[in-house]
Amino acid sequence: LRAHVDRAEKEGAPVPLDADTIVSGASWAAATGSTAALLTAVEQVASGTLSSAFAATRPPGHHATPERAMGFCLINHVAVAARWLQATGRAERVLIVDWDVHHGNGTQDTFYADGTVFYLSLHQSPHYPGTGAAAETGTGDGDGWTLNVPLPAGTPVAEYRQHFSRALEQALETCRPAFILISAGFDVMAGDPLGGMLLEPEDLHALTREVMAGAAGEARVDGAREVGVVATLEGGYDPARTGLGAAAVLRALAGIDGLAGSRA
Repeated sequence: LRAHVDRAEKEGAPVPLDADTIVSGASWAAATGSTAALLTAVEQVASGTLSSAFAATRPPGHHATPERAMGFCLINHVAVAARWLQATGRAERVLIVDWDVHHGNGTQDTFYADGTVFYLSLHQSPHYPGTGAAAETGTGDGDGWTLNVPLPAGTPVAEYRQHFSRALEQALETCRPAFILISAGFDVMAGDPLGGMLLEPEDLHALTREVMAGAAGEARVDGAREVGVVATLEGGYDPARTGLGAAAVLRALAGIDGLAGSRA
C-alpha cells in the first residue's frame, strides 16, 4: 500500500488498486490517521477515561484484508483495534458488530480461524463483495465465531431489527466479550445510493442501544468489569443521511434517548 501511495505522490496522480479503490499521495496519512483515531478512542474507553466513543474514520476499513486493500478500504481499522486490545492485555475476547450494508469480508478473513474475536455481520445479499453467506461460520479455532445474517434488499425494518436482536444475543453468549467494536456503516439507511435497506437514524440509535445494553449485561455477568463499546465509521455515501445516522449513534453511545416519536 505504501509503495502505491509513494508512486501516486511522485507522479502527482491517483493510482488505482482495483476497480473501486484508488490512492493519492495523501492516502497513507488519511488511512493511518484514521486507524490512530480509532486506537485513541479505544484506549480512552479501555482505560476508563471514557465510557464509550465514536471514531469518524475515513477511508473506511472493513473490506481491507491482511493482504490487500479493496472496496474503498485501505487499512482495516477495526481489525487493528481488536488486535491492539489483545496485544496490550486490555481484552482477551472482542466482539465486532458490523451492520454496514456490505459484508466486511476483510474483517471476516482476519479472524475466521480465531476463537478470540467474534465477527457478527448483518448485510444486504446479494451485494458487493459477494461474501458473507450464512454457512460461513469460521474454521479451526474460530469455528462458530463468525455469524453472518445476509438479508435481501428492502427487508422490513421490524424484521431487520428482530434478526439483529437474535444475532447479537447469540454473539454475546458465545463470545462473552471484554470489549465491543461496532463497524457502523450508514449505507444501511434508506436512500443510500450504494444500498437497498430501509433503516432510519432512529433504528441505528436502537441498534446501538442494544449493543450498549449487551455490554452492560456482560459486565454484570463478569462482576465489576466494564465492557467498553467503541463505534467506528464504515460506509455511508449520502453525506446528509450519514450525518443524521452518526448523530443517532452518538446519542445512543452517550445514553441520550432517541428523538420523540421515533421507533427507538
